[in-house]
Amino acid sequence: MRRGTWIAALRDDIDSRKENEMPEQRTIERARRDKREGKAPSTQAGEFVREEIDHVREGRHGARSTKQAIAIGLSKARRAGVNLPAPKKGTASSKTRKSAKSALAAGRAHRKTSAKRSRATEKALKREGHGAASRSALSRQAKTASRKRSAASRSASARKAANTKGSRGRSTAAKKAARTRARKR
Repeated sequence: MRRGTWIAALRDDIDSRKENEMPEQRTIERARRDKREGKAPSTQAGEFVREEIDHVREGRHGARSTKQAIAIGLSKARRAGVNLPAPKKGTASSKTRKSAKSALAAGRAHRKTSAKRSRATEKALKREGHGAASRSALSRQAKTASRKRSAASRSASARKAANTKGSRGRSTAAKKAARTRARKR
């Protein structure tokens, strides 16, 4: 490989790594808007999860499972300053809780990540597949997550969602539901 080509390839690699390390400005803005609107930290973190799913779909990197892609997004959210607490004892492994706590601390401290660690993480993720961000994989993940919750809990969050939607949002949702029903007939 000629020297100029090698340097260009290296520059591209560094640029792509920077893109994957830090959340995009649009994502941060959307999360800030959610915070201003008084939405829950989990909703704010959802913007980072969406970004991560998009990255997997675009082929920037892969993920071993949908759960991993979601975990990466939540970690990015915590590091970006979203006040999302670590999961409670019993709901997640001690390793997951420890990782979440360190991501929260990192979000408050703003320390630079080691370049060597960042490169290793990136390299490992590039080897993974992209099926984790497919519609069917996301649907399967959502269904298994909701199955773990009680009917009362699911009902309460649906009620809360309807209340925070606003009249225009409710109207749009009702029209969408009607279209879905018509399609399934």
